[in-house]
Amino acid sequence: MIKLTIQHFKLVISSISILCLLLISFSCQQNKTNDRDHLVFRYNEHANITSLDPAFAKDQRNIWAVHQLFNGLVEMDNNLNVIPSIAKSWTISEDAQTYTFTLRDDVQFHKHELFGKDSTRTVNAFDFEYSFNRILDDKVASSGRWIFKSVENFKAIDNKTFSINLKQPFPAFLSLLTMKYCSVVPKEIVEHYGNDFRANPIGTGPFQFKIWEENTKLVLRRNPTYFEKDTTGNNLPYLEAVAITFLPDKQSEFLQFAQGNIDFLNSLDPSYQDELLNAAGTLRERYTSTVHMISGPYLNTEYLGIFIGDSTNVSSHHLLRKAMNYSFDRKKMITYLRSGIGTPAIHGFIPKGLPGFANIKGFDYDPELAQDLVNQYITETGNTSPEVAITTNGQYLNFCEYIQRELEKIGMKASVNVIPASTLRELRSKGELSIFRASWIADYPDAENYLSLFYSKNFTPNGPNYTHFIHPQFDAWYEIALRETDAKKRAELYTKMDSLLISEAPLVPLYYDQVVRFTQKNVEGLGINALNLLELKRVKKSK
Repeated sequence: MIKLTIQHFKLVISSISILCLLLISFSCQQNKTNDRDHLVFRYNEHANITSLDPAFAKDQRNIWAVHQLFNGLVEMDNNLNVIPSIAKSWTISEDAQTYTFTLRDDVQFHKHELFGKDSTRTVNAFDFEYSFNRILDDKVASSGRWIFKSVENFKAIDNKTFSINLKQPFPAFLSLLTMKYCSVVPKEIVEHYGNDFRANPIGTGPFQFKIWEENTKLVLRRNPTYFEKDTTGNNLPYLEAVAITFLPDKQSEFLQFAQGNIDFLNSLDPSYQDELLNAAGTLRERYTSTVHMISGPYLNTEYLGIFIGDSTNVSSHHLLRKAMNYSFDRKKMITYLRSGIGTPAIHGFIPKGLPGFANIKGFDYDPELAQDLVNQYITETGNTSPEVAITTNGQYLNFCEYIQRELEKIGMKASVNVIPASTLRELRSKGELSIFRASWIADYPDAENYLSLFYSKNFTPNGPNYTHFIHPQFDAWYEIALRETDAKKRAELYTKMDSLLISEAPLVPLYYDQVVRFTQKNVEGLGINALNLLELKRVKKSK
């Protein structure tokens, strides 16, 4: 038998008391955290954000974060209309070459001690002059300098007036200015941090930078001096914070979402697609009470590009290019590999959601015609066993394996090579891949953005023409379209160019994507747009 002395008894009581206090404290802290959980929006980014500097807002991962921190002259609404942001109004000259912007006088940069006594200052037109010149600076090496290729000059006329002169009319120019590259940054802060501005961003956006542990977490806090209000006069944003994690595994991300630890899933992944959706593309019953699904057109065309700059490349032969396009059933592919999410690419390269879409007839599923084209190739070349190689990353392996099987049915041997996405991008830019899986997400909502991929002066590595397609008539129409200010005539030119691409087949269109978003049921105000831009300033979460 163990005998307890009074001293031992007091020690046990004391330990129990401490444990109870710790449990009460922990419980209070948990309750406090839970009480504020509705003020924090949480999402996951699979790849680490590389920079919070708008000069390097090239990829969606960077663009989404930068969009919360910075503003430009104008922005895009959910219907892809250009609307005011820091510029409250603008005029365009009769020759469509001079844009004059009048700025708001109530936009403040986020607080920073370098601003002096008040720790902030008002944005002016000279800030935009500095910001745009910075994008063009060779030392900065911004990936966005191409935006200004149609610009003759720009200047601040006074604190509230900013002017841009174009070399020639370019109807899509206002849309270009909505890109995050065109955000305003403060000269004194940028010059103070130098290259470290990427991790010390000071902007004007609805949220301001708080902490960034690369590959671990990024936290943004509400900007208390943000200039925008909602329709009833309430200050934006509604949320107190945005918390971003960096789980690289999409299955892990889905589990976090299913457990309620993150608020938002963007798009589908094969690893959880069948768990979340049924064959009809709707939520499975087990998730209908906790998950909200929204979808709409996405300005993104998924395709296989064919490098035709090397005539020794078997797959570059025009007969085989067309045979590949006729060889597989795009509707079946979308139904079984995407749970019906997306539109089969049976038209041109221009995606659903832009003028010109569906105006032309693309490639239908016709295996007999595909077989005839292969036989014709064999007769013409004497190559009785044509073989092609498709390169992809792991995310799209199922699509490429499906196409591989269909090609073999029409007499074409096909191999599928899987490499990391970064390696694929590098080799594609160098012209070292005969067939490569790719996608083109619109930088701005104009079909010219898509057709630029086949303009001969845009050959990689100095432009996005990865296929090295060249056609004099296509180039002529493209150059006319750049100067055409009549929207109807411009759309007609776009249709002609898209039709020519189908007839020449330097690519295999797969599908036109959809924006698919899944949120917890307590998330309100998360809209959807065809550019898949993440807009959080009007998002609310209920308790």
